[in-house]
Amino acid sequence: MSRAANPTPRLPSPAELPPAVRALAVKIASAGHRTYLVGGSLRDLCRGGEPADWDLATTARPSELREIFAGEAPVIPTGERHGTLTVVWAGTPYEVTTLREDGPYTDRRRPDRVTFTTEIERDLARRDFTVNAMALDLADFRFIDPEGGRADLAAGVLRAVGDPDQRLTEDPLRLLRAARFAAQLELEVAPQTRAALVRRADGLQSIAPERIQKEWMALLAARRPSRGLRLCSATGLLASVVPELLEGLGVVQNRHHRYDVLTHGFRACDEAPRVNPAVRLAALLHDVAKPRTRQVLAGESTFYGHDKLGADMADTILQRLRFPNADRERVIRLIRHHLFQYRTDWTDAAVRRFIARVGEEHLPDLFELRAADARASGRLLGEPEGVSALWGRVQALLADRVTGWPATLALDGHEVMAILAIGPGPEVGKWLGFLWEAVLEDPAVNTPAELAARLRARASHAPPAARPARPESSGTEGD
Repeated sequence: MSRAANPTPRLPSPAELPPAVRALAVKIASAGHRTYLVGGSLRDLCRGGEPADWDLATTARPSELREIFAGEAPVIPTGERHGTLTVVWAGTPYEVTTLREDGPYTDRRRPDRVTFTTEIERDLARRDFTVNAMALDLADFRFIDPEGGRADLAAGVLRAVGDPDQRLTEDPLRLLRAARFAAQLELEVAPQTRAALVRRADGLQSIAPERIQKEWMALLAARRPSRGLRLCSATGLLASVVPELLEGLGVVQNRHHRYDVLTHGFRACDEAPRVNPAVRLAALLHDVAKPRTRQVLAGESTFYGHDKLGADMADTILQRLRFPNADRERVIRLIRHHLFQYRTDWTDAAVRRFIARVGEEHLPDLFELRAADARASGRLLGEPEGVSALWGRVQALLADRVTGWPATLALDGHEVMAILAIGPGPEVGKWLGFLWEAVLEDPAVNTPAELAARLRARASHAPPAARPARPESSGTEGD
């Protein structure tokens, strides 16, 4: 392994568990059953982190759990067929799953049947990776680790439990989970497990897009998602998720970039804010169209139009992965506008047009994307030229709502129709676009009287040429 070993993961103490978790275990124990802390919650405690939730396993059957908490706490049948109930204890929901062994996975997602057991070791043997196959007995705080998960955490290794081909075939989403854990936990995949990833990579094609989307975004939430993305690229997983990205492998860029298109996208994703999933996704995809637009002119690579084509390609990718429309449209807008170039001779009207094109609500994300793009180039030591100056001007204009940036036109479509004595139709949009141009040039004219006067004056000569009410554009901006 090329990765240095971690310090030996520590054993959790009772004080680290929420009182409600300990009380819940005591309640189950009062009926003669044992309860264990398992899965990611125990793994995260061993690594010194704080679990996002608490995974509990028990020797009690679902019917027995219902009896134990009858009249004292709500019990929800989350996945009762497979032994999982949600117990709402002290106001917090806890998933409690009966110890089990799994039968065949015909649907490649869930076992066809489960067999309940009272032996924790049998339950741990069915889990995906050794670092998730540890248990802590909440009665005596005995640490149970038959698969060697604690040693693998210490060595920085992600290893499948048992036969890796079998584990990855049972539920092929585990292929992508391996990449997510490699990035999230900063682990190297064990050689046998990595080889199985390659052999089974096409299994992802049988997984519902919604499940892939969720796991993909969990991967992008890691501190350095590039670790998992490189694994996806090297093992063939990327070909089943976003094959378009692979077109960038080895595609040389220009003097402003040190890395090929694929590596640059991975690095930009790392550089984007971890707390902003849309910007991370846009950073990963922002140059996806570069390979299809690359030309070499005078010995220099150019990629004219990759912003517009990239937005279209991202639209296709995100629809394929069933992203919600609002998220998809947000990412597409960022990619379409990520190439803006600021010049110091821009007038305030030019800055207002830039705001109108991008959309006020998208501006912070766009500037975050631009900064991540620049940092990922490997060439630029500071910020992109002029970006800070433009951001300052944008903020100043947005703060001055009188002369800076009108939120809405003082006239709406119905009023335009009444003033000009026209009916509904595309012509109304053209007139609204004409008014927007006037207001972007000088916000002081945004009054009903002034706009009405401009409508009448223009109508007496010729109607405006077709233009959208809020212009959409990309690339170089200017007055």
